[in-house]
Amino acid sequence: MSLRTVEMALATPGADREGRPIRVPLGVAEPAGGHYDEDFGAEHMLVNIGPQHPATHGVLRLVVELEGETVKRVIPHVGYLHTGFEKLGEYRFYNQIIPLTDRTDYLAPMANNVGLALAVEKLMGIEVTERCRVLRVIACELSRIISHLVWLGTTGIDLGAFTPFLWSFQERERVYNLQEAWTGARLTPSVTRVGGMMADIPEGWEAGLREFIQTFPKTLREVDTMFTRNSIWIGRTQGVGVLTREEAINYSLSGPMLRASGVDYDVRKDRPYLGYDEYDFDVPVGEHGDIYDRYRIRLEEMTQSTRILEQALAKLRPGPINVDDPRVILPPKHRAMSDMEAMIYHFKQVMEGVKPPAGEAYFGIENPKGELGYYFVSDGTAKPVRWRIRPPAFINLSSLPKMCEGALLSDVIAINASVDIVMGEVDR
Repeated sequence: MSLRTVEMALATPGADREGRPIRVPLGVAEPAGGHYDEDFGAEHMLVNIGPQHPATHGVLRLVVELEGETVKRVIPHVGYLHTGFEKLGEYRFYNQIIPLTDRTDYLAPMANNVGLALAVEKLMGIEVTERCRVLRVIACELSRIISHLVWLGTTGIDLGAFTPFLWSFQERERVYNLQEAWTGARLTPSVTRVGGMMADIPEGWEAGLREFIQTFPKTLREVDTMFTRNSIWIGRTQGVGVLTREEAINYSLSGPMLRASGVDYDVRKDRPYLGYDEYDFDVPVGEHGDIYDRYRIRLEEMTQSTRILEQALAKLRPGPINVDDPRVILPPKHRAMSDMEAMIYHFKQVMEGVKPPAGEAYFGIENPKGELGYYFVSDGTAKPVRWRIRPPAFINLSSLPKMCEGALLSDVIAINASVDIVMGEVDR
């Protein structure tokens, strides 16, 4: 080795006795914050983004290895919430698990509730009423809209645009008002029950929803005018964070992340549930797999959700919202207080819970972020032996290192935002 090489190596933190630099694995602190790269003759720097950074959208820690401002590697670190939802579910009755699903993807809680109810009903062989099916479709599509609105507003802020954030959150509040009028809660509604719903929609609620779907498209057009042909937005999103069709499939992506890469897959179309095959709507598919295509797909999905909501209102007919089975659905309170048989059913359900037969079941739905799946194993008791979630955000996040390779540090913020993660369901 030349004298100059030895001096450079010894000046680098982590040199061995021969003067060769030691590469420290990502996630392990280095004394002086960097190491020497033999291939490029440049020092690489490790930068932590999060887990308290606003652009990580929750408690996500990204360890970024930089050469100048170019990203060489990114490793996401998760697990800071310590939620343990799946383990908690093993100690609760099936209906008691529903509030836990509010807190996984807390931006689409009603859709999470629907997914869990469908999984347990598959395990029990229950067919819900027609009115219940339509109400669940309405709940899912409202969840899709409010989730995409949060993504739209926060991603705009990440890239320097504040006005669309105000537009999107104003519309989100209108949906939350409808959600609160229906369930009594804004963020954690727990709207479903095994075999039905926690409550029917109140009088006048349909008129409020109809007014929303008539005026909401105006906001979408304003966002389209602000972003779609905006040269700054295009420069920050087109050709950034690209995933090819093959890469998206290999990473098991779903939802807008998968469709932006040109894969025409939507659970509502390919494995219909709740009668989605009876609704007329389109599934937008991208071509380039970049941030811009993900934006266009989510914007168009809100338009399609509005179409579905309009058709659902036309399908909504008077009728029961719960199955007629006292072993599954609690009897009305006035009956429980005046009829002995109803009181016994009420007591047994509250104290012993709903008991599906022994077996296992998986059910997946098209959540705003992709395919959300619930898997149950039952031993015939009122509590599941195992409960496992297929969270779309957790799986989609696995593609982040691939998308960030060779990007600039500023692009990492945009790419991470385009994944649309919620740490409640990413946490493990």
